[in-house]
Amino acid sequence: MFDKSGQWVHIETFDEFDNGLSDLIELWISTAKTATKTVKESALAHFREDLEAAALKWIDNKAKSKKYAAIGEELAEFEAVLNEDSDAALDTDNTAPAVPAKANKKG
Repeated sequence: MFDKSGQWVHIETFDEFDNGLSDLIELWISTAKTATKTVKESALAHFREDLEAAALKWIDNKAKSKKYAAIGEELAEFEAVLNEDSDAALDTDNTAPAVPAKANKKG
């Protein structure tokens, strides 16, 4: 994840991914000022990239490959929830009229 200076620290081991996914989820639910949408999206993208690299590295090792695939499934579930929340927010936004209705004035 990110170090104290804000730089991404690449994740390499299964334990780092396991803990990192929990950290990523905590970041997404965080309301801290430092947990901006940009930081959250960046962390998600970096995590996904590192996981893909690890999966490719261990593709010939069936046991490790299964472990990384399991983390990938959890990440996919998390992203699906994010997308559902995003879609729900868009649906809510789309129900408001684009132009406020004018009051009927008799006059």
